[in-house]
Amino acid sequence: MSIHTPTAPIQDRPKRIVAIDIVRGIALIAMASYHFTWDLEFFGYTDPGLTAFGWWKIYARCIASTFLFLVGVSLYLAHGRQIRWNGFWKRFAMVAGAAIAISVVTRIATPDGFIFFGILHEIALASLLGLAFLRLPALLTLVMAALVIAAPVYLRLEAFDHPWLWWIGLSAVNPRSNDYVPLFPWFGAVLAGIAVTKLATASGLLARLAEFAPGRWANPLVFIGRHSLAFYLIHQPLLIGCVWLFAQVMPAKVETPQVNFLKTCQLSCEQSRDTEFCSSYCVCMLDTLEGEASLDRLYNNDQTAEWKTHISDLAGMCTAKTEDKMTEGGVK
Repeated sequence: MSIHTPTAPIQDRPKRIVAIDIVRGIALIAMASYHFTWDLEFFGYTDPGLTAFGWWKIYARCIASTFLFLVGVSLYLAHGRQIRWNGFWKRFAMVAGAAIAISVVTRIATPDGFIFFGILHEIALASLLGLAFLRLPALLTLVMAALVIAAPVYLRLEAFDHPWLWWIGLSAVNPRSNDYVPLFPWFGAVLAGIAVTKLATASGLLARLAEFAPGRWANPLVFIGRHSLAFYLIHQPLLIGCVWLFAQVMPAKVETPQVNFLKTCQLSCEQSRDTEFCSSYCVCMLDTLEGEASLDRLYNNDQTAEWKTHISDLAGMCTAKTEDKMTEGGVK
């Protein structure tokens, strides 16, 4: 996640708004903590699926939302009065170039979950589209933000399931990726940032915020906040390299695919059902997949419509069996 975005003001102020750099710096530290936990999971030091569900999932979405909101803030501060095309295209090229590089590297390193449209891709596209909203009224921009955020709830269609359309974010099933931040709903956070900054400028709040002068404690946060793209590109290779080195000395316990499946299934299931139900349900799913020798197909990330339908049917069957079993046992 991340984010090199312009913060030059729309007025002739001699300095940047330090508070924005501090918030961005805090978000970067939070992002690094999430990525470190993901690295531990990747190398087997935590249960599989830990960062994909529950509070960790909420934590990740809050971080991404913060970055994208700040993209909208910075876009308006830099270009709200007049678009400075030279500066815009320079920054756009830097972010887009970094996004392409990440896609290439992750395609080689983790082909099953490579980043084809992650946070940098979203920032590049959202920055370009956001220019069209700089002159619109703040209220209209907020309404558009709400519509963009709500769209995936109501407009998911199989017509968008083609891989070339996954970047839109309206496909019936989310594709597998280690960092998937599509246009919908995430562009809504950028629009919200633009609208809020317009309102803050009109009310004088932005001018008061510009007078904020933190102490020396904020210097590290300000520094990384002003070099966010560099921090993003450097921190994950450094973190994953450290975990890899540790794994060479003290490798994590290797679990069987069956154990990993049960742990991941349990975590996912418990987002909506109780522990007892999920334990029985996951055993049913595992036994069924092993009985038809298709567990490997699941782990190979089969994306065909036929396989997705089959998995959905198995889930429905095991749900019904588990509910019947618990009802017969007197458990509601």
